[in-house]
Amino acid sequence: MEQLTFKVDKYYLHKVDADKKSIYCHHNIMGELLVPTHKHNKAQMLYAEGDVVFVTTETKSYFLPARHFIWIPAGVEHSIEPKSEHVMMRNLYFPVEKNEDDFYKSEGIYPVNNLLLQMMMFTNQWNGDLKKGSPSFVIAKAIKAILPQICHTNLPLELPQPKDKRLGKILRHIENNLGETILFADVAHEFGFSERSLYRLFQKDLKMSFIQYYTIRRILKAIELLLERKLSVKEVALEVGYNSVPTFSNTFFKILGQRPSDYLNGEEILERGK
Repeated sequence: MEQLTFKVDKYYLHKVDADKKSIYCHHNIMGELLVPTHKHNKAQMLYAEGDVVFVTTETKSYFLPARHFIWIPAGVEHSIEPKSEHVMMRNLYFPVEKNEDDFYKSEGIYPVNNLLLQMMMFTNQWNGDLKKGSPSFVIAKAIKAILPQICHTNLPLELPQPKDKRLGKILRHIENNLGETILFADVAHEFGFSERSLYRLFQKDLKMSFIQYYTIRRILKAIELLLERKLSVKEVALEVGYNSVPTFSNTFFKILGQRPSDYLNGEEILERGK
């Protein structure tokens, strides 16, 4: 474990930020199953292929599915944990510039359309520092520049980290029973709360309601199951507590922007917001 930590620290602290003006590029199969908490002086664009990647900051747990990228602003501490060691992660690290678009100042997960996918795949031939003035630097900078133009929908694929230990127990209960229908009133009674006091606790600690948290958690689990390609859409719906496939499909669409059947078939999310 000490050796793993050393490798990670050396990589992130010395290579990524060594040249303050370069764009750093790194593509690799994720052999280790955890990159411990760290931060960079450069902003990070992380694109995942093949499976789910969990990115955790101080305040939120992000769920990065295949064919999506997460933007992590400079200086944000985060850990990275791919679900599988076979996940391909494509990284571009960008120096912060003056008067940047507000897009670059916030964390977010976005679908990768065909244009961005082709641009990211083109970077596959690079690794290490892309020096200012070089053709590779110009192309990588164009990728960054295009993001605010084509990434209009920051997908709600994250859940806040609870601060209250009582709430932590409730969230673990939800996690362990996603295949069942979980009613708010039952949860409140089981954990010794009135419905009003538990509602207030969710709003105060997580800044969202029970039903919002529960819905997002079910859909995140559904994405995991779909990517495994072992179950049909109907079976996935049942696994996350939906007895009605249309209801499941509509909820999935509201959060992810496409039907679960399309996601199962690996279709790209189309660019929205034109």
